[in-house]
Amino acid sequence: MRFTMPLLSCLAVLILGCDRNGGSDFPTMDRMTAGIFLDDPERGLLPPGVELRSVYDRGIDLTKTSEGFVSNLYNDAAGYCTIAYGHLLKRSNCDGTEPPHFLRGVTEPQGAELLIEDMAGAQVTVMTSVEADLTDGQYAALCDFVFNVGSRNFRSSTLLKVVNAGDFPSVPFQLRRWVFAGGREFPGLKTRRENEIELFFDGLPIPRVAPPAEMDLEPIDIRTGEVRN
Repeated sequence: MRFTMPLLSCLAVLILGCDRNGGSDFPTMDRMTAGIFLDDPERGLLPPGVELRSVYDRGIDLTKTSEGFVSNLYNDAAGYCTIAYGHLLKRSNCDGTEPPHFLRGVTEPQGAELLIEDMAGAQVTVMTSVEADLTDGQYAALCDFVFNVGSRNFRSSTLLKVVNAGDFPSVPFQLRRWVFAGGREFPGLKTRRENEIELFFDGLPIPRVAPPAEMDLEPIDIRTGEVRN
C-alpha cells in the first residue's frame, strides 16, 4: 500500500492526534488568559527580609472556582497554550512540542500546585502596592483580582486608591466596574467580582451605602484597564 505525504505526517504524530488540517489536535476553549500572564515579564520584588504572605484556603478556592480546572492542554480564547487552572505555557497554540508531563495531562493536585506558583506574582503586587492593613479575606480577594486583571491594571486603578485610603465601603463599587473583556460584558466576570466582594468582607458586614456622588462608576475592560482623563 502506498501512503500519501499528508497521511504519513499524521501517522508520525499519531500519539498526539491529527485534525482535519493535518496538525496536532488540541481543543480551543472560550476561556480568558489570566491577566497576571499578560503583564511585562519583570516581576516586582519584595523588600529584603520580607516573606511572601500566603493566600488562605478560601482565597485559593475562589480562584480555582473562577478559573476552572482542565486536565489537558488546550488553546484559550486568545490562542494561547494553557492547562489546569489557567496556567499559561506559551503565547501561541499548543503544537505537541510542550513538555511530556504536560502532554500527558495533569491531576488536580498538580494543577493546584501550578496555581499557587502562578499566584505569587499577584501576591507580590498586592503586598508592594497596598499601604492599608488587610485581613486575610481582603488580601485574598485582591490577589484573585490581580490574577484576573493583571498587576499593571491594578496599580493604576481607582480600586487601589480607595483601598489605600482605607475607604473600604467603596471597594464593592470599584470591583463591580471590572466586568468587560474585549469590549463585551461577561456574566462570569460579574460573578467573580461578587465573589471577591464577599471574600473581601469575610467575617465583616458588607457595607450597604450609596456610592459617593463624585465617584466614577463607568465599566472597565480588564484587557485595557482604567482610562483616566
